[in-house]
Amino acid sequence: MLGLFSQDGRADVVANDAGDRVTPAVVAYRDTEQIVGIAAKQGRIRNAANTVVKVKQILGRRYDDPEAQTHIEESKCTVGDLPMYELDTGETTKYVSPGEVAKLIFHKMKETAQSALGSDVKDAVITVPFEFGEMQKNALRNAAEGAGFNVLRLIHEPSAALLAYGIGQESPSGKSHALVYKLGGTSLSVTALEVNSGMYRVLSTHTDHSTGGESFTHALAQHLAAEFKKLYKHDVSSNPRAMMKLMNSADVAKHTLSTLSSANCFVDSLYDGMDFECNVSRARFELICSNLFNKSIQPIKNLLQQVKLSTSDVNKVVLSGGSARIPKLQQMIRDLLVLGEDSITVDCCASDILVKEVDESGADIFTVLFPSGTPLPARRQHTLQGPGSLASVCLELFQAQKPLAQIVLRDLEPKEEMHDILTVLTMKRDGSLHVTCTEQCSGRSEAVTIATAAAAS
Repeated sequence: MLGLFSQDGRADVVANDAGDRVTPAVVAYRDTEQIVGIAAKQGRIRNAANTVVKVKQILGRRYDDPEAQTHIEESKCTVGDLPMYELDTGETTKYVSPGEVAKLIFHKMKETAQSALGSDVKDAVITVPFEFGEMQKNALRNAAEGAGFNVLRLIHEPSAALLAYGIGQESPSGKSHALVYKLGGTSLSVTALEVNSGMYRVLSTHTDHSTGGESFTHALAQHLAAEFKKLYKHDVSSNPRAMMKLMNSADVAKHTLSTLSSANCFVDSLYDGMDFECNVSRARFELICSNLFNKSIQPIKNLLQQVKLSTSDVNKVVLSGGSARIPKLQQMIRDLLVLGEDSITVDCCASDILVKEVDESGADIFTVLFPSGTPLPARRQHTLQGPGSLASVCLELFQAQKPLAQIVLRDLEPKEEMHDILTVLTMKRDGSLHVTCTEQCSGRSEAVTIATAAAAS
C-alpha cells in the first residue's frame, strides 16, 4: 500500500494502474519482462514456477535460517543457495536474489506515486514488521534505494497503524492501551502497545506465518472443489492448474462476502472443458472457516495474558490487512474485548453506491456496488454491456438513488457482438471514489475521481 504525504499535512493512499489501493507483493518473470502486482498474482495459473510470493519472508536472511527454509519449502519457485531464485525464463535459467525481487516491487510503488503526482518522487518512509532484525531492515532499505527512493526512515508497522488514525496524538495526555491486529495475505500479527503522552511503546507482539488471508481463500477453494466433485464426479483437488483457478475465484468471493450476503463463483473451463458455477452465502463461508476464525482470535488472548492486560484494559483496536475486513472476524474481536462500535477503527461507506443499467425490456436496473457500511478502503469490479452497434457507452453512478457521476466511452468501433466495459471502482477512507472504465476489446478507457462520494467513521 502506498500513501502520499502532502505539504498541507494530508496523507492519501493512492490507487495503482489497476484502480486498486493495495498492490500484491507478487512478481512474475517471463521471457523478456517482469510483472508486478495483481496481474502477476492472477497469472500464477500458467506461470507458478516463475512467480515469486512472500519475498519479505526470506529477504535479508541466510539460506540456513529457519524462516528462509520455511519459505523455500512452500515456494513454487526453485530456490538455490545464497539464497537465489532459479527461474526458467526460456532458453536459460535466470538467477534472481530476494533483494532484486523487492527492488522491482519498490519500483512499481515509485511508478504509482509518480503517476498520481505527475512528478518525480524520491523521499520515502517505509513500514517494516516489528520482528525484523537489522539484516532484514538493511536489505529492505537497500532494495528501496536501488529503486530510486531516498529512505528517510523505517517505522514499525504497529506504530504506523496508530499514527495513521492519529491515536494518542489529538489528546496526548494520559496513558491508554491499544491493540493493532493485522491479518494480511500471508501472515497474522497482533501487537499490544502502550500509548502515553503521544508516544508509543510496544509491550509485545505475536506473528503467525501459518495463518493469513490466503488460508481463508484456500479453505473456500477446497469447498468449491468438493462442490465440483459432487456435481461432476471429478476430483480436481490434486490438479494444480484447476486449484489455482478456484483460488482466484475464491479470493474474489471472499472479498465480496465482506460486504454482501452471498457471492457467485464462476470458473471458465475448470476441468476437461467444463465450466463451474457455485453460489456461496456468507453464513456458509463462516461455517467453512470456523476453525480459522478461532485460530485467528486465539493470539489476542495469548498476547493479553503475556503482557498481563485484561480485555477491559484495551481502549482502541486498529484493524489492518485486507482480511481484517471480514465481518465475522470483526464481531469476534468486539465480543472478546467487549468493545463498542467506536472503539474499533474501520472507516466505512455511509450510503449505497449504485450503477444504473437497462435490461432487454428497456427498464432501469440499479445494482448496488458499495452497500452502506462497506469497510473502507474497498474495491469493486463490474462489467457493463452495451450493443455493439453503439459508438459510445455511458456509465451512470448513483448515491442512494441520486445521480453521482457519468463516464462516457466514445469513439468505439462498431461490431456484431456486445461491448464489454470493465469498470473498476476504488473508494478511499475519505470517501473519494476513483472509477476506471475500459472497453475490453479495444482497450479504450476513461477515468474519473469523485472527491467525496460517501464516507463515515
